[in-house]
Amino acid sequence: MHWVHNRVPHNGNINNPASRNAQDLLAVCAREKRGLNCRGLATVLNEVYLSMGYKARFIGCLPKDTADFDSHVINAVYSPTQNKWLWMDPTHDAYVMDEQGSLLSIEEVRQRLLMNKPLLLNPTANWNYKQSTTKEDYLYSYMAKNLYYLETPISSQYDLETRRAGKTIQYIRLLPLAVNAQKQPVRTKKSTTTTLTTYPTNSAATFWQKP
Repeated sequence: MHWVHNRVPHNGNINNPASRNAQDLLAVCAREKRGLNCRGLATVLNEVYLSMGYKARFIGCLPKDTADFDSHVINAVYSPTQNKWLWMDPTHDAYVMDEQGSLLSIEEVRQRLLMNKPLLLNPTANWNYKQSTTKEDYLYSYMAKNLYYLETPISSQYDLETRRAGKTIQYIRLLPLAVNAQKQPVRTKKSTTTTLTTYPTNSAATFWQKP
């Protein structure tokens, strides 16, 4: 995570390049001296984890308000020793801990926010080394409103989101219990090259199942 954060700056005001794998994204950023938005950074970190043999995926974090387009994308990497998916955010070089300093999963952070339990953010968390990232702004304001819906690819793999003719990309979206998943349609979006399908679920156990 530190390596990706140091290698590529975050720029939320630009689109990512068409070829969305770590090698091509890193090459374009170096050549054009540009950054990536949060989804691009999470894509790079995800493929770095996969190349190292870790089970990993990126997680879209979305607000309740569908008119709010200010969402975020972070990473979950599976720790066999801790038996859970750990929160990693390359945009802010951030991870989250409990009061004992143990690393937390996205699921645990969300639950602790709901139950008003203590959360700690690594003191080195920052945005592009221009601004410190504080737990008050990052966790209790920005991420708190962006953890209403969670979305992740069903298959985490290299070059997942590069569009090409005949390609289908499938996602699963975790809905809070207040939103009945059985009444939500399977969402299918077709472009000229790629079909995107999103399946809704209320089952956290399904969404966070072990790899």
